[in-house]
Amino acid sequence: MSVVTNTTTIGAIDAPSRRNTELMMMVFAVAISVFAYANVGLAMDGKLPSGMFGYGAGLILLGGVAHLVVRKFAPYADPLLLPLATLLNGLGLVLIWRLDQSPRLIQRAEVLYGAYSPDAPKQLLYSAIGVAFFVAVLVILKDHRILQRYTYISMVAALILLILPMFFPAVNGAKIWISLGPFSIQPGEFAKILIAVFFSGYLMVKRDALALASRRFMGLYLPRGRDLGPIITIWALSILILVFETDLGTSLLFFGLFVVMLYVATERTSWIVFGLLMSAVGAVGVASFEPHVQSRVNAWLDPFSKATMAQSDQIAQSLMSFGSGGTLGTGLGQGHSDLIMFAANADFILSTVGEELGLAGMMAVLLIYGLIVERGVRTALAARDPFGKLLAIGLSGAFAIQVFVVAGGVMGLIPLSGMTMPFLAYGGSSVLANWALIAILIRISDTARRPAPAPAPSSDAEMTQVVRP
Repeated sequence: MSVVTNTTTIGAIDAPSRRNTELMMMVFAVAISVFAYANVGLAMDGKLPSGMFGYGAGLILLGGVAHLVVRKFAPYADPLLLPLATLLNGLGLVLIWRLDQSPRLIQRAEVLYGAYSPDAPKQLLYSAIGVAFFVAVLVILKDHRILQRYTYISMVAALILLILPMFFPAVNGAKIWISLGPFSIQPGEFAKILIAVFFSGYLMVKRDALALASRRFMGLYLPRGRDLGPIITIWALSILILVFETDLGTSLLFFGLFVVMLYVATERTSWIVFGLLMSAVGAVGVASFEPHVQSRVNAWLDPFSKATMAQSDQIAQSLMSFGSGGTLGTGLGQGHSDLIMFAANADFILSTVGEELGLAGMMAVLLIYGLIVERGVRTALAARDPFGKLLAIGLSGAFAIQVFVVAGGVMGLIPLSGMTMPFLAYGGSSVLANWALIAILIRISDTARRPAPAPAPSSDAEMTQVVRP
Protein backbone atom coordinates (compact mmCIF):
# COMPACT_ATOMS: atom_id res chain seq x y z
CA MET A 1 0.00 0.00 0.00
CA SER A 2 1.43 3.38 -0.93
CA VAL A 3 0.28 6.81 0.22
CA VAL A 4 0.29 9.97 -1.82
CA THR A 5 -0.75 13.32 -0.38
CA ASN A 6 -4.50 13.03 0.46
CA THR A 7 -4.68 9.95 -1.77
CA THR A 8 -4.68 6.25 -0.73
CA THR A 9 -4.00 3.59 -3.34
CA ILE A 10 -5.85 0.27 -2.72
CA GLY A 11 -3.74 -2.72 -3.75
CA ALA A 12 -4.03 -6.49 -3.22
CA ILE A 13 -4.49 -7.54 0.42
CA ASP A 14 -3.05 -10.95 1.36
CA ALA A 15 -5.10 -13.10 3.73
CA PRO A 16 -3.15 -14.28 6.80
CA SER A 17 -2.13 -17.91 6.55
CA ARG A 18 -2.50 -18.57 10.34
CA ARG A 19 0.29 -21.15 10.27
CA ASN A 20 1.96 -19.72 13.37
CA THR A 21 -1.39 -19.94 15.17
CA GLU A 22 -1.58 -23.58 14.15
CA LEU A 23 1.96 -24.18 15.47
CA MET A 24 1.09 -22.68 18.85
CA MET A 25 -2.06 -24.80 19.07
CA MET A 26 -0.05 -27.90 18.14
CA VAL A 27 2.35 -27.24 21.03
CA PHE A 28 -0.67 -26.85 23.31
CA ALA A 29 -2.22 -30.13 22.06
CA VAL A 30 1.01 -32.10 22.56
CA ALA A 31 1.58 -30.58 26.01
CA ILE A 32 -1.92 -31.58 27.21
CA SER A 33 -1.40 -35.16 25.98
CA VAL A 34 2.03 -35.51 27.65
CA PHE A 35 0.65 -34.02 30.88
CA ALA A 36 -2.21 -36.57 30.81
CA TYR A 37 0.32 -39.38 30.26
CA ALA A 38 2.36 -38.25 33.26
CA ASN A 39 -0.83 -37.91 35.32
CA VAL A 40 -1.82 -41.54 34.63
CA GLY A 41 1.66 -42.81 35.62
CA LEU A 42 1.70 -40.82 38.87
CA ALA A 43 -1.83 -41.99 39.75
CA MET A 44 -1.17 -45.69 39.10
CA ASP A 45 2.50 -46.16 40.15
CA GLY A 46 3.40 -42.99 42.04
CA LYS A 47 6.11 -42.08 39.51
CA LEU A 48 6.49 -40.74 35.99
CA PRO A 49 6.00 -43.51 33.41
CA SER A 50 9.20 -44.85 31.87
CA GLY A 51 7.86 -44.48 28.32
CA MET A 52 6.92 -40.84 28.76
CA PHE A 53 9.91 -39.51 26.82
CA GLY A 54 9.31 -41.86 23.89
CA TYR A 55 5.60 -41.08 23.84
CA GLY A 56 6.22 -37.32 23.91
CA ALA A 57 8.93 -37.54 21.23
CA GLY A 58 6.70 -39.67 19.00
CA LEU A 59 3.77 -37.27 19.31
CA ILE A 60 6.01 -34.23 18.67
CA LEU A 61 7.47 -35.94 15.59
CA LEU A 62 4.06 -36.84 14.15
CA GLY A 63 2.58 -33.42 14.87
CA GLY A 64 5.66 -31.63 13.58
CA VAL A 65 5.70 -33.53 10.29
CA ALA A 66 1.97 -32.91 9.76
CA HIS A 67 2.36 -29.20 10.53
CA LEU A 68 5.34 -28.77 8.16
CA VAL A 69 3.45 -30.51 5.34
CA VAL A 70 0.42 -28.24 5.87
CA ARG A 71 2.72 -25.20 5.97
CA LYS A 72 4.27 -26.28 2.65
CA PHE A 73 1.31 -27.70 0.69
CA ALA A 74 -1.77 -26.01 2.20
CA PRO A 75 -0.54 -22.68 3.63
CA TYR A 76 -4.02 -21.09 3.88
CA ALA A 77 -5.77 -24.06 5.50
CA ASP A 78 -7.93 -23.81 8.62
CA PRO A 79 -5.51 -23.48 11.58
CA LEU A 80 -7.58 -25.51 14.09
CA LEU A 81 -8.35 -28.79 12.31
CA LEU A 82 -4.85 -30.29 12.66
CA PRO A 83 -4.32 -29.36 16.35
CA LEU A 84 -7.77 -30.69 17.30
CA ALA A 85 -7.14 -34.03 15.56
CA THR A 86 -3.68 -34.26 17.17
CA LEU A 87 -5.13 -33.59 20.62
CA LEU A 88 -7.77 -36.33 20.23
CA ASN A 89 -5.20 -38.78 18.86
CA GLY A 90 -2.82 -38.00 21.74
CA LEU A 91 -5.53 -38.40 24.40
CA GLY A 92 -6.62 -41.66 22.77
CA LEU A 93 -3.07 -43.03 23.08
CA VAL A 94 -3.03 -42.08 26.78
CA LEU A 95 -6.37 -43.78 27.49
CA ILE A 96 -5.35 -46.95 25.64
CA TRP A 97 -2.03 -47.06 27.54
CA ARG A 98 -3.91 -46.53 30.80
CA LEU A 99 -6.13 -49.57 30.03
CA ASP A 100 -3.04 -51.58 29.04
CA GLN A 101 -1.93 -51.36 32.69
CA SER A 102 -5.14 -52.98 33.97
CA PRO A 103 -4.40 -56.27 35.86
CA ARG A 104 -7.88 -57.57 34.91
CA LEU A 105 -7.28 -57.10 31.16
CA ILE A 106 -3.75 -58.56 31.41
CA GLN A 107 -5.04 -61.63 33.27
CA ARG A 108 -7.88 -62.11 30.78
CA ALA A 109 -5.50 -61.93 27.79
CA GLU A 110 -3.12 -64.46 29.39
CA VAL A 111 -6.01 -66.88 30.06
CA LEU A 112 -7.50 -66.57 26.58
CA TYR A 113 -4.40 -66.18 24.41
CA GLY A 114 -1.56 -67.41 26.65
CA ALA A 115 0.27 -64.06 26.47
CA TYR A 116 -0.43 -60.37 26.81
CA SER A 117 0.36 -57.81 24.12
CA PRO A 118 -0.22 -54.11 24.97
CA ASP A 119 -2.25 -52.11 22.45
CA ALA A 120 -0.74 -48.63 22.95
CA PRO A 121 2.47 -49.32 20.90
CA LYS A 122 0.34 -50.71 18.06
CA GLN A 123 -1.95 -47.69 18.22
CA LEU A 124 1.10 -45.38 18.04
CA LEU A 125 2.18 -47.28 14.90
CA TYR A 126 -1.34 -46.89 13.41
CA SER A 127 -1.19 -43.17 14.23
CA ALA A 128 2.13 -42.88 12.37
CA ILE A 129 0.60 -44.62 9.33
CA GLY A 130 -2.46 -42.35 9.67
CA VAL A 131 -0.26 -39.23 9.57
CA ALA A 132 1.49 -40.75 6.52
CA PHE A 133 -1.98 -41.04 4.91
CA PHE A 134 -2.61 -37.42 5.87
CA VAL A 135 0.66 -36.33 4.22
CA ALA A 136 0.01 -38.41 1.09
CA VAL A 137 -3.48 -36.93 0.60
CA LEU A 138 -2.20 -33.35 0.95
CA VAL A 139 0.75 -33.94 -1.40
CA ILE A 140 -1.16 -35.87 -4.08
CA LEU A 141 -4.53 -34.06 -3.93
CA LYS A 142 -3.58 -30.62 -5.22
CA ASP A 143 -7.22 -29.61 -5.82
CA HIS A 144 -10.25 -31.27 -4.21
CA ARG A 145 -12.31 -30.69 -7.38
CA ILE A 146 -10.34 -33.53 -9.01
CA LEU A 147 -12.41 -35.94 -6.90
CA GLN A 148 -15.52 -34.89 -8.83
CA ARG A 149 -14.22 -36.85 -11.83
CA TYR A 150 -14.48 -40.06 -9.81
CA THR A 151 -18.11 -39.70 -8.67
CA TYR A 152 -19.39 -43.08 -9.87
CA ILE A 153 -16.07 -44.87 -9.37
CA SER A 154 -16.32 -43.80 -5.72
CA MET A 155 -19.81 -45.29 -5.53
CA VAL A 156 -18.64 -48.64 -6.93
CA ALA A 157 -15.60 -48.72 -4.65
CA ALA A 158 -17.74 -47.87 -1.60
CA LEU A 159 -20.25 -50.62 -2.41
CA ILE A 160 -17.45 -53.16 -2.82
CA LEU A 161 -15.99 -52.14 0.55
CA LEU A 162 -19.41 -52.42 2.20
CA ILE A 163 -20.25 -55.81 0.64
CA LEU A 164 -16.88 -57.55 1.16
CA PRO A 165 -17.30 -58.19 4.94
CA MET A 166 -20.33 -60.42 4.15
CA PHE A 167 -17.88 -63.09 2.96
CA PHE A 168 -15.86 -63.12 6.19
CA PRO A 169 -16.78 -64.57 9.59
CA ALA A 170 -18.70 -62.40 12.05
CA VAL A 171 -16.80 -60.81 14.94
CA ASN A 172 -18.87 -60.28 18.10
CA GLY A 173 -22.03 -60.86 16.08
CA ALA A 174 -21.36 -58.35 13.27
CA LYS A 175 -19.76 -58.86 9.86
CA ILE A 176 -17.82 -55.62 9.57
CA TRP A 177 -14.25 -56.94 9.34
CA ILE A 178 -12.02 -58.30 6.56
CA SER A 179 -9.42 -60.61 8.08
CA LEU A 180 -6.38 -61.73 6.09
CA GLY A 181 -4.03 -63.69 8.33
CA PRO A 182 -2.83 -61.48 11.18
CA PHE A 183 -4.18 -58.33 9.47
CA SER A 184 -7.76 -57.12 9.60
CA ILE A 185 -9.44 -53.91 8.43
CA GLN A 186 -12.87 -52.37 8.87
CA PRO A 187 -13.73 -51.20 5.32
CA GLY A 188 -16.79 -49.21 6.41
CA GLU A 189 -14.44 -46.55 7.85
CA PHE A 190 -13.01 -45.88 4.38
CA ALA A 191 -16.38 -46.28 2.63
CA LYS A 192 -17.78 -43.22 4.42
CA ILE A 193 -15.26 -40.96 2.62
CA LEU A 194 -16.02 -42.53 -0.77
CA ILE A 195 -19.77 -42.23 -0.16
CA ALA A 196 -19.37 -38.53 0.68
CA VAL A 197 -17.47 -38.02 -2.63
CA PHE A 198 -20.22 -39.84 -4.58
CA PHE A 199 -23.08 -37.94 -2.93
CA SER A 200 -21.31 -34.61 -3.54
CA GLY A 201 -20.80 -35.30 -7.24
CA TYR A 202 -24.31 -36.74 -7.72
CA LEU A 203 -26.20 -34.02 -5.84
CA MET A 204 -24.28 -31.24 -7.55
CA VAL A 205 -25.79 -32.41 -10.85
CA LYS A 206 -29.26 -33.44 -9.61
CA ARG A 207 -30.01 -30.89 -6.90
CA ASP A 208 -32.09 -28.57 -9.11
CA ALA A 209 -34.38 -31.44 -10.14
CA LEU A 210 -34.72 -32.57 -6.52
CA ALA A 211 -35.38 -29.04 -5.23
CA LEU A 212 -37.68 -27.56 -7.86
CA ALA A 213 -39.63 -30.45 -9.43
CA SER A 214 -42.00 -31.14 -6.53
CA ARG A 215 -45.58 -30.65 -5.34
CA ARG A 216 -46.68 -28.93 -2.12
CA PHE A 217 -48.84 -31.06 0.22
CA MET A 218 -49.67 -30.16 3.85
CA GLY A 219 -46.74 -27.77 4.03
CA LEU A 220 -44.25 -30.28 2.65
CA TYR A 221 -42.71 -30.36 -0.79
CA LEU A 222 -43.22 -33.87 -2.15
CA PRO A 223 -40.65 -34.86 -4.75
CA ARG A 224 -41.67 -36.59 -7.97
CA GLY A 225 -41.71 -40.35 -7.94
CA ARG A 226 -38.70 -40.63 -10.23
CA ASP A 227 -36.73 -38.27 -8.00
CA LEU A 228 -37.45 -40.48 -4.99
CA GLY A 229 -35.36 -43.22 -6.63
CA PRO A 230 -31.98 -42.28 -5.07
CA ILE A 231 -33.25 -42.04 -1.49
CA ILE A 232 -35.23 -45.28 -1.81
CA THR A 233 -32.13 -47.01 -3.22
CA ILE A 234 -29.96 -45.72 -0.37
CA TRP A 235 -32.60 -46.69 2.18
CA ALA A 236 -32.77 -50.22 0.73
CA LEU A 237 -28.97 -50.56 0.74
CA SER A 238 -28.73 -49.43 4.36
CA ILE A 239 -31.39 -51.96 5.32
CA LEU A 240 -29.54 -54.72 3.44
CA ILE A 241 -26.32 -53.85 5.28
CA LEU A 242 -28.19 -53.99 8.56
CA VAL A 243 -29.74 -57.38 7.71
CA PHE A 244 -26.78 -59.21 6.18
CA GLU A 245 -23.95 -57.71 8.22
CA THR A 246 -25.96 -56.76 11.35
CA ASP A 247 -24.02 -53.49 11.31
CA LEU A 248 -26.31 -50.89 12.85
CA GLY A 249 -23.65 -48.16 12.96
CA THR A 250 -22.72 -48.23 9.28
CA SER A 251 -26.40 -48.32 8.29
CA LEU A 252 -27.16 -45.22 10.35
CA LEU A 253 -24.06 -43.47 9.01
CA PHE A 254 -24.81 -44.41 5.40
CA PHE A 255 -28.44 -43.30 5.40
CA GLY A 256 -28.02 -40.30 7.70
CA LEU A 257 -25.22 -38.89 5.56
CA PHE A 258 -27.36 -39.04 2.41
CA VAL A 259 -30.35 -37.32 4.07
CA VAL A 260 -28.16 -34.55 5.51
CA MET A 261 -26.52 -33.89 2.15
CA LEU A 262 -29.91 -33.96 0.38
CA TYR A 263 -31.22 -31.34 2.80
CA VAL A 264 -28.15 -29.12 2.36
CA ALA A 265 -28.26 -29.41 -1.44
CA THR A 266 -32.00 -28.80 -1.88
CA GLU A 267 -32.94 -26.87 1.30
CA ARG A 268 -36.19 -28.91 1.41
CA THR A 269 -37.39 -29.91 4.91
CA SER A 270 -39.46 -32.66 3.31
CA TRP A 271 -36.29 -34.74 2.74
CA ILE A 272 -35.57 -34.72 6.47
CA VAL A 273 -39.14 -35.84 7.23
CA PHE A 274 -38.98 -38.62 4.62
CA GLY A 275 -35.56 -39.71 5.86
CA LEU A 276 -36.67 -39.96 9.50
CA LEU A 277 -39.85 -41.85 8.56
CA MET A 278 -38.01 -44.32 6.34
CA SER A 279 -35.21 -44.90 8.84
CA ALA A 280 -37.79 -45.48 11.61
CA VAL A 281 -39.74 -47.96 9.45
CA GLY A 282 -36.53 -49.78 8.48
CA ALA A 283 -35.13 -49.93 12.01
CA VAL A 284 -38.38 -51.18 13.56
CA GLY A 285 -38.84 -53.73 10.77
CA VAL A 286 -35.32 -55.17 11.04
CA ALA A 287 -35.30 -55.12 14.85
CA SER A 288 -38.49 -57.20 14.86
CA PHE A 289 -36.92 -60.25 13.16
CA GLU A 290 -33.09 -59.96 13.15
CA PRO A 291 -31.83 -61.60 16.40
CA HIS A 292 -28.56 -59.63 16.80
CA VAL A 293 -30.22 -56.25 16.27
CA GLN A 294 -33.09 -57.35 18.49
CA SER A 295 -30.70 -58.24 21.34
CA ARG A 296 -29.03 -54.83 21.07
CA VAL A 297 -32.39 -53.08 21.21
CA ASN A 298 -33.40 -55.16 24.25
CA ALA A 299 -30.07 -54.33 25.95
CA TRP A 300 -30.73 -50.65 25.26
CA LEU A 301 -34.28 -50.78 26.65
CA ASP A 302 -33.37 -52.71 29.82
CA PRO A 303 -29.59 -52.92 30.36
CA PHE A 304 -29.87 -54.26 33.94
CA SER A 305 -32.33 -57.08 33.27
CA LYS A 306 -31.29 -60.67 34.00
CA ALA A 307 -31.64 -61.64 30.33
CA THR A 308 -29.39 -58.78 29.19
CA MET A 309 -26.81 -59.36 31.93
CA ALA A 310 -26.69 -63.06 31.04
CA GLN A 311 -25.64 -62.18 27.47
CA SER A 312 -23.44 -59.14 28.12
CA ASP A 313 -23.03 -56.66 30.95
CA GLN A 314 -21.12 -54.09 28.88
CA ILE A 315 -23.92 -51.53 28.68
CA ALA A 316 -24.62 -51.86 32.41
CA GLN A 317 -20.92 -51.50 33.26
CA SER A 318 -20.67 -48.48 30.96
CA LEU A 319 -23.63 -46.73 32.59
CA MET A 320 -22.19 -47.42 36.05
CA SER A 321 -18.85 -45.94 34.90
CA PHE A 322 -20.57 -42.71 33.92
CA GLY A 323 -22.49 -42.69 37.19
CA SER A 324 -19.43 -43.22 39.38
CA GLY A 325 -17.52 -40.48 37.55
CA GLY A 326 -19.79 -37.72 38.80
CA THR A 327 -19.01 -34.14 37.87
CA LEU A 328 -15.20 -34.10 38.04
CA GLY A 329 -14.38 -37.82 37.78
CA THR A 330 -12.20 -40.14 39.83
CA GLY A 331 -8.99 -38.96 38.17
CA LEU A 332 -6.99 -40.45 35.30
CA GLY A 333 -5.87 -44.00 36.13
CA GLN A 334 -8.15 -44.33 39.15
CA GLY A 335 -11.37 -45.69 37.63
CA HIS A 336 -12.70 -49.20 37.00
CA SER A 337 -13.90 -48.99 33.40
CA ASP A 338 -11.67 -51.99 32.61
CA LEU A 339 -14.55 -54.09 34.00
CA ILE A 340 -16.11 -53.66 30.54
CA MET A 341 -13.30 -56.03 29.43
CA PHE A 342 -12.35 -56.59 25.78
CA ALA A 343 -14.18 -53.54 24.32
CA ALA A 344 -12.96 -51.11 27.00
CA ASN A 345 -10.37 -49.55 24.69
CA ALA A 346 -12.52 -49.64 21.53
CA ASP A 347 -16.31 -49.21 21.54
CA PHE A 348 -16.45 -48.18 25.20
CA ILE A 349 -13.36 -45.98 25.57
CA LEU A 350 -15.68 -43.03 26.19
CA SER A 351 -16.75 -44.77 29.42
CA THR A 352 -13.19 -44.33 30.74
CA VAL A 353 -13.43 -40.62 29.94
CA GLY A 354 -16.79 -40.39 31.73
CA GLU A 355 -15.55 -42.19 34.86
CA GLU A 356 -12.05 -40.75 35.23
CA LEU A 357 -12.64 -37.20 33.93
CA GLY A 358 -16.31 -36.92 34.90
CA LEU A 359 -19.02 -34.85 33.27
CA ALA A 360 -16.60 -31.94 32.86
CA GLY A 361 -14.10 -34.09 30.96
CA MET A 362 -16.85 -35.61 28.81
CA MET A 363 -18.11 -32.18 27.84
CA ALA A 364 -14.56 -31.07 27.00
CA VAL A 365 -13.98 -34.12 24.75
CA LEU A 366 -17.35 -33.71 23.03
CA LEU A 367 -16.57 -30.01 22.57
CA ILE A 368 -13.35 -30.94 20.72
CA TYR A 369 -15.39 -33.16 18.38
CA GLY A 370 -17.92 -30.37 17.99
CA LEU A 371 -15.16 -27.91 17.07
CA ILE A 372 -13.92 -30.22 14.29
CA VAL A 373 -17.46 -30.41 12.90
CA GLU A 374 -17.88 -26.63 13.24
CA ARG A 375 -14.62 -25.97 11.36
CA GLY A 376 -15.80 -28.38 8.65
CA VAL A 377 -19.12 -26.55 8.30
CA ARG A 378 -17.28 -23.22 8.27
CA THR A 379 -15.10 -24.59 5.48
CA ALA A 380 -18.24 -25.57 3.54
CA LEU A 381 -19.62 -22.04 3.90
CA ALA A 382 -16.36 -20.51 2.69
CA ALA A 383 -15.86 -22.88 -0.27
CA ARG A 384 -16.27 -21.20 -3.62
CA ASP A 385 -17.42 -24.21 -5.65
CA PRO A 386 -20.61 -26.27 -5.06
CA PHE A 387 -18.75 -29.59 -5.10
CA GLY A 388 -16.39 -28.38 -2.37
CA LYS A 389 -19.33 -27.11 -0.29
CA LEU A 390 -21.15 -30.44 -0.49
CA LEU A 391 -18.01 -32.50 0.11
CA ALA A 392 -17.02 -30.48 3.19
CA ILE A 393 -20.53 -30.71 4.65
CA GLY A 394 -20.64 -34.44 3.82
CA LEU A 395 -17.35 -35.22 5.54
CA SER A 396 -18.29 -33.08 8.55
CA GLY A 397 -21.71 -34.73 8.66
CA ALA A 398 -20.19 -38.24 8.53
CA PHE A 399 -17.83 -37.32 11.37
CA ALA A 400 -20.68 -35.85 13.46
CA ILE A 401 -23.02 -38.81 12.85
CA GLN A 402 -20.30 -41.30 13.85
CA VAL A 403 -19.57 -39.41 17.08
CA PHE A 404 -23.30 -39.22 17.88
CA VAL A 405 -23.89 -42.91 17.13
CA VAL A 406 -20.95 -44.09 19.28
CA ALA A 407 -21.46 -41.65 22.17
CA GLY A 408 -25.22 -42.25 22.14
CA GLY A 409 -24.66 -46.02 22.23
CA VAL A 410 -22.29 -46.12 25.21
CA MET A 411 -24.40 -43.59 27.15
CA GLY A 412 -27.67 -45.45 26.56
CA LEU A 413 -29.29 -42.81 24.34
CA ILE A 414 -29.62 -45.20 21.35
CA PRO A 415 -28.83 -48.92 20.82
CA LEU A 416 -25.14 -49.79 20.71
CA SER A 417 -23.72 -49.59 17.18
CA GLY A 418 -20.32 -51.30 17.27
CA MET A 419 -18.47 -48.37 15.65
CA THR A 420 -15.41 -46.73 17.19
CA MET A 421 -14.93 -43.19 18.50
CA PRO A 422 -12.84 -41.29 15.91
CA PHE A 423 -9.16 -40.88 16.94
CA LEU A 424 -9.90 -41.87 20.56
CA ALA A 425 -10.56 -45.61 20.30
CA TYR A 426 -8.16 -48.41 19.47
CA GLY A 427 -8.24 -49.45 15.80
CA GLY A 428 -6.04 -48.93 12.76
CA SER A 429 -8.82 -48.55 10.18
CA SER A 430 -10.53 -45.78 12.12
CA VAL A 431 -7.31 -43.81 12.67
CA LEU A 432 -6.22 -44.06 9.03
CA ALA A 433 -9.64 -43.12 7.61
CA ASN A 434 -10.13 -40.17 9.96
CA TRP A 435 -6.67 -38.73 9.25
CA ALA A 436 -7.52 -38.94 5.52
CA LEU A 437 -10.85 -37.20 6.22
CA ILE A 438 -9.08 -34.36 8.07
CA ALA A 439 -6.60 -34.03 5.17
CA ILE A 440 -9.41 -33.57 2.62
CA LEU A 441 -11.10 -30.96 4.84
CA ILE A 442 -7.78 -29.13 5.14
CA ARG A 443 -7.34 -29.21 1.35
CA ILE A 444 -10.84 -27.73 0.83
CA SER A 445 -10.25 -25.05 3.47
CA ASP A 446 -6.93 -24.13 1.86
CA THR A 447 -8.64 -23.61 -1.49
CA ALA A 448 -11.47 -21.65 0.15
CA ARG A 449 -9.20 -19.29 2.12
CA ARG A 450 -6.51 -18.86 -0.53
CA PRO A 451 -6.46 -15.27 -1.88
CA ALA A 452 -7.66 -14.87 -5.42
CA PRO A 453 -4.79 -14.44 -7.89
CA ALA A 454 -3.96 -10.87 -8.76
CA PRO A 455 -5.24 -9.75 -12.18
CA ALA A 456 -2.75 -9.64 -14.99
CA PRO A 457 -1.13 -6.20 -15.33
CA SER A 458 -2.55 -4.03 -18.08
CA SER A 459 -0.95 -0.98 -19.52
CA ASP A 460 -4.42 0.58 -19.97
CA ALA A 461 -5.57 0.07 -16.40
CA GLU A 462 -4.57 2.19 -13.46
CA MET A 463 -4.87 1.30 -9.78
CA THR A 464 -7.99 2.53 -8.01
CA GLN A 465 -7.39 5.65 -6.01
CA VAL A 466 -9.41 7.00 -3.10
CA VAL A 467 -9.16 10.75 -2.81
CA ARG A 468 -9.63 12.03 0.74
CA PRO A 469 -11.17 15.45 1.20
